[in-house]
Amino acid sequence: MKFNFVAGTKALVIAASLAAIGVGSAVQAQTITAVMHSSLRVLDPIMTTAHITRNHGYMIYDTLLATDANNEIQPQMLEGWEVSEDGKTYTLTLREGLKWHDGNPVTAEDCIASIKRWARHDKMGQMMMGELAEMKAVDENSFTMSFKEPTELALHSLAKPSGVTPFMMPKRIAESPENTAITEHIGSGPFKMVMDEFRPGLQAVYEKNADYVPRTEAASGLAGGKNVYVDRVKWIATPDAMTSVNALMSGEVDYLEQLPYDLAPIVESNSDINIEVLDPQGYQTVMRMNHMHPPFNDPKFAWLPCTPWIRNKCCRP
Repeated sequence: MKFNFVAGTKALVIAASLAAIGVGSAVQAQTITAVMHSSLRVLDPIMTTAHITRNHGYMIYDTLLATDANNEIQPQMLEGWEVSEDGKTYTLTLREGLKWHDGNPVTAEDCIASIKRWARHDKMGQMMMGELAEMKAVDENSFTMSFKEPTELALHSLAKPSGVTPFMMPKRIAESPENTAITEHIGSGPFKMVMDEFRPGLQAVYEKNADYVPRTEAASGLAGGKNVYVDRVKWIATPDAMTSVNALMSGEVDYLEQLPYDLAPIVESNSDINIEVLDPQGYQTVMRMNHMHPPFNDPKFAWLPCTPWIRNKCCRP
């Protein structure tokens, strides 16, 4: 088997790639051991914007909507949605057969409670709730969101992949006291977390959710079918990048999410390792100013964010 090393990718792609496209069917009934970009300590994906916690969220939870590889909004837990003629009311209908990891069915009331909890901690969610007139269940599998004015904010908010991601969870968990981290980690996603094997900052273990019913569409971005081809996935921490590379080269781990570019030649020299760029757009632009020359030699500029004014006045070629 050839192992995978991924460079220059969005972190949010990793959970979906392990579930849907990261490994082939030939490695079924196997554990994938992965070194992620950081160690997992916080498990509540609504209480932090840490990317590693968000990635953990994509392993065990699911979302009502998702963005595909073209950044188009697609149904995920939803069968679909309808919009009223005046553009103010959305009716969202869940797919059949969705279950929480404890075996209970996913209901509209669970989703309403999850949206409310998420919206309290996310800026876009707060904006959406400010425009919301009413949200109520129609039946077990559908609910409506009615807004004061015509808007598409609901779709964009519930499909967004980062910041605080709107993951769905059981109502009893979503209704935990405000500003209190959840203590049960039960979702409806493609993996279940093995809590007995969780060691904060050291390892997190996930097992295949046998009850998960993936969508029939091909995987695309964070949308489509999340087909799981392995029994377990283990995230482990290593002390440094060189240790991670050595572990990959020796076959102790199967997957690296990131490493410094100066170590790339070591990995490239091994024909048993695949180097893949899952997101050619990259993730984030960083500009480092030359503080030897004006205006950035002024100490006042050292702490300024790169605002539109700075970009227009100071960052032109």
